[in-house]
Amino acid sequence: MQFQDILYTKKDGIATITINRPDVRNAFRTLTVDELIAAFRDAWWDHAIGVVIFTGAGDKAFCAGGDQSERGRGGYDTGSAGHEMDVESLHNVIRNIPKPVIAAVNGFAIGGGHVLHVICDISIAADTARFGQTGPRVGSFDAGYGSAYLARVVGEKKAREIWYFCRQYTAQEALAMGLVNAIVPADKLMAEAEAWAKELLQKSPTALKFLKYSFNADSAHIGGISNMAMGALELYYQTDEALEGVNAFMERRPVDFSKFRK
Repeated sequence: MQFQDILYTKKDGIATITINRPDVRNAFRTLTVDELIAAFRDAWWDHAIGVVIFTGAGDKAFCAGGDQSERGRGGYDTGSAGHEMDVESLHNVIRNIPKPVIAAVNGFAIGGGHVLHVICDISIAADTARFGQTGPRVGSFDAGYGSAYLARVVGEKKAREIWYFCRQYTAQEALAMGLVNAIVPADKLMAEAEAWAKELLQKSPTALKFLKYSFNADSAHIGGISNMAMGALELYYQTDEALEGVNAFMERRPVDFSKFRK
């Protein structure tokens, strides 16, 4: 399979999917999302694959979320793919692939990139990783898995703090709140992720599949919330309020939402 925005390799039962846009901190555009979905689906149907490792290229970022330079009043530009960005399908394929997905967080996991690691089964962080949301600051939100499921991971109070204040958290802070499973030195990250993957390969694939389905079942209703939230987000992106957020980000100026409170 030929890809432009990602790298995809398979070896000894492990599929490794890497967002390969380090020049923009691995921010995703429509084409990136399409390619990620295709790679995860290939790993889904390849019976030789037992575990997926998901990471970002370089040492600066796992993923900085949606590429804001491609966002406008109608949402994200479709020029690179010819259709609207389908982040919801990406979330669903990561969540529902019947194999464990390990996020190897090698730097910034911010905004939509933070959501991607949250919905993976396991998150292993480099000691240089940083975590956080940006939605309310840039005129965006994820009112589906990115918030409702996050609350199950770190608790309601902490999840609200993460989303409302858009602060960033260190790897150690993420470990303390249960947001990641382990921290390792940055130069040992992929080796550690592969070690965890190899350990999982020693387990029954059928047992792992049904365990994942069981864990997912408890929060399956969030899928319906996600459908509604993504539809609302499309409408919100068409408003002046949302555009104030993205324009301020692109213009490197302070955002001013005060006029929308009148």
